[in-house]
Amino acid sequence: MKRAAIMLALSVLLPALGNGQARVFTHADTLWGTNGAARSWWDVVFYDLRVRLSSEDSTISGANTVYYDVVSPASQLQLDLRQPLEIDSVVQDGATLALRRDGDAFFVTLPTEQRPGTRRRFTVYYHGKVGLTPPTAFIWARDSLNAPWIATSDEDLGASTWWPLKDYPGDEPDSQRIAITVSDPIIDVSNGRLRNTTRNSDGTTTYEWFVTEPLNSYAVAINANQHYVHWSDVYHGEGGDLTLDYWPLSYHLDVSRKQFQQVKTMLQCYEHWFGPYPWYPDGYKLIETPYLGMEHQSGIAYGNRYRAGYLGQDLSGTGVGLQWDYIIVHESAHEWFGNNISAKDHADMWVHESFAMYAEDLFTECQQNKAAGERYLIGVRAHVRNDLPIVGHYGVHDVPPSSDRYFKGSNMLMMIREVIGDDEKWRGILRGLNQTFRHKTVSGQDVEEYISREAGIDLSRIFAQYLTTTQIPVLEYRIADSTLAYHWTNCVPGFDMPVRVSLDGSANYTLWLHPLDKWRSQRIGTAQPVVKVDDRFYVLIKHTE
Repeated sequence: MKRAAIMLALSVLLPALGNGQARVFTHADTLWGTNGAARSWWDVVFYDLRVRLSSEDSTISGANTVYYDVVSPASQLQLDLRQPLEIDSVVQDGATLALRRDGDAFFVTLPTEQRPGTRRRFTVYYHGKVGLTPPTAFIWARDSLNAPWIATSDEDLGASTWWPLKDYPGDEPDSQRIAITVSDPIIDVSNGRLRNTTRNSDGTTTYEWFVTEPLNSYAVAINANQHYVHWSDVYHGEGGDLTLDYWPLSYHLDVSRKQFQQVKTMLQCYEHWFGPYPWYPDGYKLIETPYLGMEHQSGIAYGNRYRAGYLGQDLSGTGVGLQWDYIIVHESAHEWFGNNISAKDHADMWVHESFAMYAEDLFTECQQNKAAGERYLIGVRAHVRNDLPIVGHYGVHDVPPSSDRYFKGSNMLMMIREVIGDDEKWRGILRGLNQTFRHKTVSGQDVEEYISREAGIDLSRIFAQYLTTTQIPVLEYRIADSTLAYHWTNCVPGFDMPVRVSLDGSANYTLWLHPLDKWRSQRIGTAQPVVKVDDRFYVLIKHTE
């Protein structure tokens, strides 16, 4: 497979790649990405979202009632709703509150006392046109029968591109109602379970979906089309019986019944490695969409056209990636890493994407063997750009525009597994992450420290090397009198990752070296070895005199 073809396909799913230039952040980025004074005093408990769609003129209107706990005294709160959408009013206790717009943020003045320890609510009413010019999270499309097909996808752009909320990833509601009104005969499929379907007198229908567990805001989704059909199955998993609900378009029903059989195999593998599926009460859904895919919690968007690999291509170039459907395998992994464990700052999106791509390795291991999974990740390494550090800037809305959090981050996790050297311990760490941080928001540092602590190894410099720099470590070595001297260069201070090598140039990696950033040496018993690094380690090697 040609590299150019792969990267063209990747542009459908991944953000624009960085070019190594200094990045500039605006006042709006700071308002969006900071847990500032108008956000930190209140904790979201429940969103009651009600939205009406009009495919005729690409408009939406609706309301969101926000229930929140007061953490500390305050006089104003920040709501987020991106232009060109407009807030009509904010009402609390029957009074319309004063508000001031600052770009994509609204600051609402609170006339009544917000007493710590109390639970309050307000309702925000809004309207506007969406999805007319990029960048947009709203898709107004047509299916192959020319019927309207409406969908949302806002991981990088934010949920505030189509509904008003506290658009800060560190604060998730404990549950949410999503009530979507569409023109007949359109059907809406959103997250969680369908509680009510109400036929309205004006030729519309309201579909009320309910999510009973914590939900990150970018996972809330609309999927609307008149040709949706539904079929279901049950997976008998670690948490009991998990309902599987599938929503293909009617003319793809038969092919979906065949393609979606992979789901049970995938769930069995991921429950083995990560622990129970995190959302048994809300079920598991795949919903056909007009775009490639997204990890919408309990309602995954599926647009891989019922093909193997990534739109019929293998990202690894090895053939391994054509043994499964990329969107089913990758996006479902986010139910554990991204939805169950959610980064509280977008700068740490590697916690979502590095683990989700690493899960592709584990699924291949479950399906074939460990060597096949490793071969897949070594293959996708060809797409690493080293154009930007994987970790972004904290305190501003920054999702680094580089694909390295997928390809490089997953390879880092493969190396850490090798450094730990105990596959059962590694599995225990992955399951422990999902149990310890179950339904929580975390920092990247939380994840790094947990892995190091449970491994009994200080892995901090490995994380620092691969997440915060664009440098590939170089194992520099020289040989004299049957003595091998070696050290790390092009690395962070104190970089100390052990590495497995062979001395005869073969793939029989029998010797562990423990290089530092200072020279070390050891007798090797052979005068002219051919030193080769295990391919599972994403490093370079250099012989020097």
